[in-house]
Amino acid sequence: MTDTDEDSPTRPLFKRLSGVLISALLIVVGLSVLWVAAYRWIDPPTTWLIHRDRAGGKAVQQTWTTLDDMQLRIGYAAIAAEDARFCDHHGFDVEAITRAMEANVEGKKLRGGSTISQQVAKNVFLWPERSWVRKGLEAYFTVLIELFWSKRRIMEVYLNVAEWGDGIYGAEAASRHYFHKSAAKLSRTEAARLVSILPSPKKWSPTDPSKRVKRKARNVRKALATVMDDVGKCLRND
Repeated sequence: MTDTDEDSPTRPLFKRLSGVLISALLIVVGLSVLWVAAYRWIDPPTTWLIHRDRAGGKAVQQTWTTLDDMQLRIGYAAIAAEDARFCDHHGFDVEAITRAMEANVEGKKLRGGSTISQQVAKNVFLWPERSWVRKGLEAYFTVLIELFWSKRRIMEVYLNVAEWGDGIYGAEAASRHYFHKSAAKLSRTEAARLVSILPSPKKWSPTDPSKRVKRKARNVRKALATVMDDVGKCLRND
């Protein structure tokens, strides 16, 4: 390296910019960690979708309810319908992701491999539109959620922020809207039908189910006993 290179005026500037960028990155990471950690005890006041609906003047139905008050049945049904290995994985279901990739490569109907933890990361901390940036951030927040939250808390937040229809958020609001009763009083069949309209709640209905919803609800209903006895064990422990 020549003296000219060593004395280049751009080198101090580069060092300063690098220091600023590293400091900014550390601050962002630190704030995101605190954000996720706080929601271990604090219920998220809103989500991107809820904020969008309210900003657009739409009436939003949401009643935040603890998992204990909802009863565990709806949580078990969500595991059976959405994420069979919820209690065992650490945020990512490798087998489901592999199957989804294989199906997509083979040209079959596009399918995803998102776990309930990933859906919580997207619903609570991010936005719904697909992009590589959002997927990367989703993975990051999923790791933080699994690190700081219990599985019970992840399920509780999921069941309170999931979209269940036009302006309907959370299992409690959905239960009252569709079945005119609290989530705690849902029968196994009703719980199975409610989770079976996910992830297309604006397209399907639990009270006027299509053949596809009925079929999925039957499978969820059959799986409930196993989930309640063994697979869903993490919901019984905090």
